[in-house]
Amino acid sequence: MNVNVDLGRVMKHQELWLENQICHRLYMASNSVNRAYRPLLDALGLTYPQYVVMMSLWQTDGVMVNELQSTTQIDNGALTLILKKIADKGLISLIPVADDRRKKRVSLTADGKGLQEKAASIPNAIRCRFPSLNDEDSTALKLLLDKLLGDLQGQSDE
Repeated sequence: MNVNVDLGRVMKHQELWLENQICHRLYMASNSVNRAYRPLLDALGLTYPQYVVMMSLWQTDGVMVNELQSTTQIDNGALTLILKKIADKGLISLIPVADDRRKKRVSLTADGKGLQEKAASIPNAIRCRFPSLNDEDSTALKLLLDKLLGDLQGQSDE
């Protein structure tokens, strides 16, 4: 067995090395961020996607499901399941629209509004998990991710 030949084959395509992949770093970062959120959201009885929906509703309550989908970028099938689970918890109401009963308006209940106060400390608690990122780094990271998302979403229409 010629070890050099095997190593040569492995090293031939450096563009395939994990350490050269942006996507792998995003995957690892996403998983790590989700793990950091989990205990904080468990205390609220929410999953991360449910939390995203609640944050959107805390920002703008009483929106149509399609508006919520646009804001959160959660696909329709998943969003329908998330909304059902949040409604079952008594945090939102799904109200059929009078002129088209297939359309629904999503509104926070009193419990859903009250949960906002309990959730208010979460962003800062998560921010503290990134001590090496200062405010300027955080802003730059958001801008870079927005560019990446813009590129990828623009390509999905082609």
